[in-house]
Amino acid sequence: MKASDDRPTASSDAAEQIRHFAARMEDAVQLRRQRRARRHGREAAIIPFTGYGSTSWIRVLARVVLAEPGKTTVQPQQKVRGWKSFFALSIADPTVEVEVDGQRHTVTGDRGGVVDAVVQVSLTPGWHTLRLSSEGSDPVEAPVFIVADDIEFGIVSDIDDTVMVTALPRPLVAAWNTFVLDEHARTPVPGMAVFLERTAREHPGSPIIYLSTGAWNVAPTLTRFLSRNLYPAGALLLTDWGPTHDRFFRSGREHKRNNLDRFAEDFPRLRWLLVGDDGQHDEALYRSFEERHPDRVAAVAIRQLSPGEAVLAGGRSKVGAQHEGAPWVYAGNGAELLDQLHDKL
Repeated sequence: MKASDDRPTASSDAAEQIRHFAARMEDAVQLRRQRRARRHGREAAIIPFTGYGSTSWIRVLARVVLAEPGKTTVQPQQKVRGWKSFFALSIADPTVEVEVDGQRHTVTGDRGGVVDAVVQVSLTPGWHTLRLSSEGSDPVEAPVFIVADDIEFGIVSDIDDTVMVTALPRPLVAAWNTFVLDEHARTPVPGMAVFLERTAREHPGSPIIYLSTGAWNVAPTLTRFLSRNLYPAGALLLTDWGPTHDRFFRSGREHKRNNLDRFAEDFPRLRWLLVGDDGQHDEALYRSFEERHPDRVAAVAIRQLSPGEAVLAGGRSKVGAQHEGAPWVYAGNGAELLDQLHDKL
């Protein structure tokens, strides 16, 4: 299944042709690389991601790449530069076998090797383990969190400048995170891990979803960062890197907007705590979501950037907090956000 930010958007015919041309060029280069890698003995390997679902369906998330025989693509314990993850060669439109609760299902990935598919299966609430394989590869395990039918609360959190200090000009954030940094070099935002962990603990059984505009290529690095800094476990939703079927470059804002709407549709009982920062887009996205789904927002927590971070981010967003509806709280760290939300959730 294609990522949600690949849906067609209005554009001129000329721009559409350029976008499709860019995607075709990328596909041609990737195909040549795949053929060369297979001739040198590379085999399919799966990078599993944490999924989520209800008691009647699950959202399976993974990426299929070509790797040296007998070797995993990324070792969880080793220090890995972002560019190594970026240049891992994905398999276009892969077929993946999913085994869960004794049942087998077949799903397909997109042109970037990313699997984002819904499987109809009945599971009990809590954590489960999927087994994924492709082209006869050794199965890998992927965790999936099942939300009980009576749960009424969930958490959605941004990553850059919300749980992880970026301190870079926004146009450079994606490139820096992708090509340079490893998880050891990233700094957590003070108090945010405690804020999310305590909020989740006060609402047992609630899903936690990290919704970011980062590329799927760095998902293993971000997962290790979150785990190392004691953030609560949850699904990670990222985007394709580079051209899509209808864009010269993917739209991060559309990716977030579409997934937020999807959460509202998939979990009609849940009210969400939306966590982000005031560096440009999160406030506007959350305000727009609240306008479309006023009964789906429990509260909004916005981490305020420092003056230096705000300059690098291109300024602060202009969305005000004064309005009717769910409570909005602002603070520079997780501890202050937790104090302000103490009696509001």
